[in-house]
Amino acid sequence: MSRAQDLSDGSRDGVHGRDCYGDVDRVPELLARVEREDDAATWDELGHRLVLEGDLVFPASFAALPRLVRLASGSTRARGLAGAIVRCGAGGHGCDDQLAACAGAIAEFSGLLDRHLRSRPDHYLSPFRDLLAAEGHYHWSTVLGDFSDDFYQVACPHCAVEVTIAIGDYGRYSAIRDWHLGDVDRRDLRPASPEGLSGTGRWMHETVVRDGQRVLADGLTYLFGRTECPRCASVFNIADEYEAANRPLM
Repeated sequence: MSRAQDLSDGSRDGVHGRDCYGDVDRVPELLARVEREDDAATWDELGHRLVLEGDLVFPASFAALPRLVRLASGSTRARGLAGAIVRCGAGGHGCDDQLAACAGAIAEFSGLLDRHLRSRPDHYLSPFRDLLAAEGHYHWSTVLGDFSDDFYQVACPHCAVEVTIAIGDYGRYSAIRDWHLGDVDRRDLRPASPEGLSGTGRWMHETVVRDGQRVLADGLTYLFGRTECPRCASVFNIADEYEAANRPLM
């Protein structure tokens, strides 16, 4: 779960807003510096001040977002930092107003990410997860893996038992996880057909197919497919149950 830190003093103009140390002037200085030259040490300090411990964001984070988005088309560092801010802010409580104030920058960022993904970058998953966050699919942006070693925990909607969903090179199954015996009472997942996908699943699948990401495309058909509960044998949609349990509270 992402966290937000004292967002009441945030600014919309990209100049003010407290960072992780409570400073209001240092982030604008650092932004001005990276706008002049792509300096690794400056980017490192900027990233630390805007996204602490991987999930803690600040008023300065949102204030900096428009300037980071303007840099993102030509800077991998700016694109990654902007993505981290959107992902972390979206998952936390108390950030709604800050995100709403950045709606224009986030929409611009979404378009930029989509164009970047069309170029089929080597490290595809990270910007794809950033795109998910920018498009409002926050729960998937934080957990989606490359389907080589992915596990998702869902509750059976019928008997409420916790079910482990595995999608990876070792298999595609549901199971009850026993910490001594491992995954027991496995049941094969039932993938959705690409034609049968709808909503978020269809959009995600069409995007990765467009960009030639075959492993992601195949994994998504299982993630948005169905499975049988190992305990009560009822059949349910995996993604529906995961989304219902993991959407941020409004």
